Amino acid sequence: MKVSKEEILHIANLADLNLEENEIEQYLVNLEDILNFANIVKNAPVEGLDITIGANEAKNVFRKDKIEVFEDNEALLQNAASKEQNMFKIPKVIN
Repeated sequence: MKVSKEEILHIANLADLNLEENEIEQYLVNLEDILNFANIVKNAPVEGLDITIGANEAKNVFRKDKIEVFEDNEALLQNAASKEQNMFKIPKVIN
């Protein structure tokens, strides 16, 4: 499937990516490869195949949640780059 430079730049803008001019061609090739593979999977013959939920019968093993009081908060926070009100302080990650 052919992808245009304008489409790559639009997708990069939606993903909040700043692409350099020399990166655009590589992104074009990669996205075209991904879309071509998706098209192969979409058109794979599946008539007559049994429905399969999983390849094996593995199940999640859950543990009971229990509250444990941690007494030494200072030791826990001693390596924090930044802390505030006895908690880790991290930089804002959402625009």
